[in-house]
Amino acid sequence: MHQHSSSFNTVVVVSAAIVIVFAGIKVSAPVLVPFLLSLFIAIILMPSLSFMLSKRIPISIALSIIVIALILILSLLGALVGHAINDFTAQIPLYEIKLQDKLSGITTALEGIGISMAQDSINQILDPTLIFGYLSGLLKGFGSTLANGFVILLTTIFMMLEGVQFRQKIASLNTDSMHQKSFGEVVEKIKHYMALKAAMSALTGALVYIVLSIFALDYAVLWAVVAFLLNFIPNIGSIIAAVPAVMLAIIQLDAMSALYIGIAYIIINTVVGSLLEPRIMGKGLDISTLVVFLSLLFWGWLLGPVGMLLSIPLTIMVKLLCASSPQTRWVAVLLGDAKS
Repeated sequence: MHQHSSSFNTVVVVSAAIVIVFAGIKVSAPVLVPFLLSLFIAIILMPSLSFMLSKRIPISIALSIIVIALILILSLLGALVGHAINDFTAQIPLYEIKLQDKLSGITTALEGIGISMAQDSINQILDPTLIFGYLSGLLKGFGSTLANGFVILLTTIFMMLEGVQFRQKIASLNTDSMHQKSFGEVVEKIKHYMALKAAMSALTGALVYIVLSIFALDYAVLWAVVAFLLNFIPNIGSIIAAVPAVMLAIIQLDAMSALYIGIAYIIINTVVGSLLEPRIMGKGLDISTLVVFLSLLFWGWLLGPVGMLLSIPLTIMVKLLCASSPQTRWVAVLLGDAKS
């Protein structure tokens, strides 16, 4: 009886501690989000820094090359994407009206072939105000976070400098060598996954830009960046990325062009996600489809739009850290895919 009471008390205390931690994370989200972005940017760039250091390039020069390249890329993308976000946001009321007209045309066409469907029913399913309002909120959320670009860049630089000495610090800790090895393996797996995933996402974004440019769709650069970012979310990220582009194609172009663009998205994500990624990344860090969806909701609620972007890397970190300890390995099993 005493043992059961002790176990119950432990569960209550742990649950309360988890709730307090999550509440603290949510309150400190404005500070945590730039820090997490810096962390993942540093993880993605660390292999480049390690490669240059292996070629005996001084760390000051290697870091300067990476920082200059990062500033140029972010400045160019920031100028293009920032202008596109502002312009698209300003055009949303006009797009809502045009989409409303398109939906009315669909209703008329269905009635012409004997299918009666109330306009209100279609509006409830595809509410233009709701769809574009949500999309505008996401884009503004990303934009406001990227407004802290200098802070993110500075934090990334210090993290990369720290990353160079990280192994030596872990090795100098007076802890069990097995724990050191497990922690080191977790860090290496995360670095390997993030670097390769970033390369595959960049390829996806480039292919999306080429396709949308061929169709002369508005804001092709913006939708390519969205495809790059959401490709970090497996299974459902590519579907979410295709929605705004296809909807805009319906408004700006026509139904057939929208269909072709949708098919192009499917082909790109099938080739990159199902053929190239498994070959390059190997088995990967599989997590179940349900966990992908739930982590998207959870981290999005906890950290906002950027939390949705980082949901899978964060969940992967939790999974790997739990797998490194016998006491928490069951959590990693529950988060993992049964096929992995």
